Amino acid sequence: MDKKFDHKKFLSTVTTRPGVYQMIGSDSSIIYVGKARNLKNRVGSYFRASGLESKTLKMVEKIQNINITITESETEALLLEQSLIKTHRPFYNIQFRDDKSYPYIRLTDENLYPRLTFYRGSRKVHGRLFGPYPSAHATRETLQILQKVFKVRQCEDSYFRNRARPCLQYQIKRCTAPCVKLIPADAYAKDVEHSRLFLEGKSDLVTKGLTKLMEEASVKQDYEGAAKFRDQIIDLRKVQERQFVTNQGEAADILAVKYQHPHIAIHVVYVRGGGIIGSKSYFPKFPLANSPSDALGAFVAQNYLNKERQMHIPKEIITSEILTESEGIQSALSYLVGKKIKLSMNVRGHRKKWVQMAIINAESALEARLSQQQRTIDRFIELQKILKLNSQLSRIECYDISHTSGEGTVGSCVVFDESGPKKSEYRRFNIRNIQAGDDYAAMAQLLDRRFTRLSKEDGKIPDIILIDGGKGQLTLVKESLEKFQLQGVYLLGIAKGVSRKPGQETIFMVTNSGIIEIPFGQSDGALHLLQHARDEAHRFAITGHRQRRATARKKSILDSIPQLGPKRRKELLNHFGGARQVSNASVTEIAKVRGINNKLAQDIYAWFHSD
Repeated sequence: MDKKFDHKKFLSTVTTRPGVYQMIGSDSSIIYVGKARNLKNRVGSYFRASGLESKTLKMVEKIQNINITITESETEALLLEQSLIKTHRPFYNIQFRDDKSYPYIRLTDENLYPRLTFYRGSRKVHGRLFGPYPSAHATRETLQILQKVFKVRQCEDSYFRNRARPCLQYQIKRCTAPCVKLIPADAYAKDVEHSRLFLEGKSDLVTKGLTKLMEEASVKQDYEGAAKFRDQIIDLRKVQERQFVTNQGEAADILAVKYQHPHIAIHVVYVRGGGIIGSKSYFPKFPLANSPSDALGAFVAQNYLNKERQMHIPKEIITSEILTESEGIQSALSYLVGKKIKLSMNVRGHRKKWVQMAIINAESALEARLSQQQRTIDRFIELQKILKLNSQLSRIECYDISHTSGEGTVGSCVVFDESGPKKSEYRRFNIRNIQAGDDYAAMAQLLDRRFTRLSKEDGKIPDIILIDGGKGQLTLVKESLEKFQLQGVYLLGIAKGVSRKPGQETIFMVTNSGIIEIPFGQSDGALHLLQHARDEAHRFAITGHRQRRATARKKSILDSIPQLGPKRRKELLNHFGGARQVSNASVTEIAKVRGINNKLAQDIYAWFHSD
């Protein structure tokens, strides 16, 4: 069973800034991407008690996590949302089924006055296609911008050919009326060319061209024409200000750091083809870092200077801090990749805005992480008070068993400390040589192997051992651990209630007087800590079980024949088509297979037919 997403805990850390949210499903895939003017309000609306449609409720039930990217405006959030949808094609953004269904902007070439139009269909069509765009809304929004700035016609050819006077679009200054020849063909061609450059992401070239035309018109004292170009430049710059999230350029990684000793958050924004395709926060531990520059420089070196990354290093890496070793890192990156890699700092224009966005996200990520860590510390303290313990708690280990009707039994151990889950210390154990389905024996073997290893390695002993189970499991755990003579370790069990709903579990504890029930409130942070550990142990165990089961089912019965190597197994399967056909074959038939002599054929036959 998948862990239920704790939306109340998540919403307590979400900002009210604009941005993009990505709903993550159980298999870590993105199931929905959305944008919001106020992230806290928008994301919170998915978890209100009533008023949601059934399809939205189904999506919410599948949420396991939510990723947040903060932007400076709602427009930027919209553009980033479109980029992410185009890249990931989430299931619940249902309109994007395949490439054929994506909308494009088409620039026709059939006559002297081409038109721009919304297009969806086969790409084998006359004219030039720009896109694809992730949604019809995004496509039409771009067409509106083009219509306002460049005034290229968007009407149907049949409508265009039969006009005797300008239409409403001309009256509201959204068209230059080429249908009645109110604009010369060469002037119209320039507007078409500017539209093409804009759609190719070359807005700067368009601005320069318009500026030159404005100056030429001014020199000729064509002040009306100069004013027209001036207005186009103003409108275009407004669009550019809103569009820095997907601006011109090739590929770049933008890195920003937030340093609050000893905590570090580094946020990386990934730009490909001039558009943001995603972002991610990292929380490295650098004990020797004395400044944000130290932390970021070490991260760049560790993250990029390895052969596994060389195929994915962009042409430019932009950092929010001045790196003291920037020249050396840049030279090493260029040498590793075999081409020049640019390490940029103090950037301007749209790249500076990218950096500012990365800084905002780094600050937000660190704030949320510190808030989460403090909440975990508070829960440890609360748990200590509820259990009435004198010693301070700092480490919990939770154990669970997973199998399918006894097949592929796997035990898990997850570790929690005051900073939360310690995934680097999680462990799995393949349980062997027990009766299928005997959970008690599986747990006994798991604990024995775990603490035998800890004893040999002088490893960390937990303050609490938590078991997903009730009094029976706790009695077994107590007996299994007696030989290790663990001092100061408390044994707890978390058993599902009658309703089997979260918040209604029963907590048991082993004491000197026996196993007693410990009362918890449904809203207690200490209970949430135990639930989180239990759910993590279950998730970790079932993932390992599924992997082991899948591996076992891929094996052939031929793998168990000791005299048979992989090449001869392959020849047998190719010749007979399957292991069952091999088992039904005679010695003479088996010996006909390439690489199988009479002696080996007899051994194979005997292996299948011996009692």
